[in-house]
Amino acid sequence: MGTPSDRAPLAERVEELLATDGPLPIVAAGDPVLRRIAEPFDGQLEPSLLARFVEALRLTMHAAPGVGLAAPQVGVGLRIAVIEDPAPVPDEVRVARGRVPQPFRVLVNPSYEAVGAGRAALRAAFFEGCLSVPGWQAVVARHAEVRLVARDEHGRAVDEVFAGWPARIVQHETDHLDGVLYLDRAELRSLASNRAMAELWGQVTPERAAVELGFGLPGVAGAGAGPAEGAGPSGPVV
Repeated sequence: MGTPSDRAPLAERVEELLATDGPLPIVAAGDPVLRRIAEPFDGQLEPSLLARFVEALRLTMHAAPGVGLAAPQVGVGLRIAVIEDPAPVPDEVRVARGRVPQPFRVLVNPSYEAVGAGRAALRAAFFEGCLSVPGWQAVVARHAEVRLVARDEHGRAVDEVFAGWPARIVQHETDHLDGVLYLDRAELRSLASNRAMAELWGQVTPERAAVELGFGLPGVAGAGAGPAEGAGPSGPVV
């Protein structure tokens, strides 16, 4: 599967991955590493190795291409992820999905919680994809606004509220660190190949797909009331 032996210490695994230049191999669904809760980062990689690993994650994310990548997606069970989204989308997409540019960020030991409670905690439903589930997308209802707590690659505290598409990205990546794939949260009747997405479901919001494919969008922003990952007509994969 292109990943180092599970028996090797984490630093050795990372060194082995970085021994070859270029993007790292991305682990596909079915590999146990994607279903394990990742180990909190606590200095397992010395600073210089961590910096090299972060740069490799960035290179791999750009090459895929995607807007986020978690360490388990390259076979490393550490709670580290990277995100970046230039958001090259039309205005109607930007407005409907709340998709705005995000600079490159490193998230170490991230966790999130919804902003608001009950009816105040809005949810948004849109198609998203995953680099570890290539060729497919599905509708996922996610919190429209979340508070993210983490550290950056230098150990500095991150405590920030994300809304719209950036909120979707940080939820998707943090889920990876908890052994959760986007399909675990998806409307499975919405599952569509990238070809079907290109030919049928390139609309800004998923209401038409919901009607034609027979799945519900109850009480979520993407179901017609308002706001809400990449390659594909609906949005980037992570």
